[in-house]
Amino acid sequence: MSDAGHDEVRDLLARAAEGAGPPSFGAAAVFAEASRVRRRRRAVVAGGVLALVAGALTTVSALPPGEAARPSALSSPSAPPEHTGLTGGSGREERLAGLLPAGAGEVEEVSWAVLLKGADLAGATSGESRGALDGEYAVHRPDGVGYLGVALRDQRYAGAKFPDEKDPAADLCARTGSGAPRADCVREELAGGRVLTVWRPSREREEGGVEWGEELTGRLALPDGRVLVVRDSAGYRGPGQLGPPLRTPPLTREQLRALMLRPELVAGR
Repeated sequence: MSDAGHDEVRDLLARAAEGAGPPSFGAAAVFAEASRVRRRRRAVVAGGVLALVAGALTTVSALPPGEAARPSALSSPSAPPEHTGLTGGSGREERLAGLLPAGAGEVEEVSWAVLLKGADLAGATSGESRGALDGEYAVHRPDGVGYLGVALRDQRYAGAKFPDEKDPAADLCARTGSGAPRADCVREELAGGRVLTVWRPSREREEGGVEWGEELTGRLALPDGRVLVVRDSAGYRGPGQLGPPLRTPPLTREQLRALMLRPELVAGR
């Protein structure tokens, strides 16, 4: 893709694929099946709870007045659903989900290297990671699946990857060289020397038949030289997809801004 945000993602995929060994295209299929199994289990659990609630209400209504006040077993919290994702229960998806607005969707930690490249899971998840919530996440909704990518990079990486943009004061919205300007680009200088830039990348078809939907990219430059990049994607059509893409990215521009300003995303591991 043509902008820095997409170069970041492509570089991450390349790094993951280098350490992943020969591609194993069965991994993506297993990944998709694990996701389906997980959602089916949650649906069964939800259906069972609704049935129990209905039965409890029927029983309570049939009890004598003096008996209706007895505590119900349903008041005790239920066990969390079993994690079946191939990324292995790191807990990051639960923490990220807690930072998203209500109704954003069900969050599942995934690996783009596994889904898109058929990479081996062990190699795909052993790449460079600096932030406590770094990773790729699928956001499941009834009408499709979108994705969020979170990457916190140190000054050395940012300087090598984006030598012309490592200065926090650099204006990412300005046209540079012969490249096209970033669409709908908004640059915001924040307290503490931070600079947040959010833009809409151009939609292009990648090699291998991968076609991404609408996206937003956010880049937060920190005064210590670190850079936080968040990719907010409606999803894609192509190998390993977990469902049809959403019509719009999982987060609005305002919601993406709010997420990127959370201290949890710039905390180290």
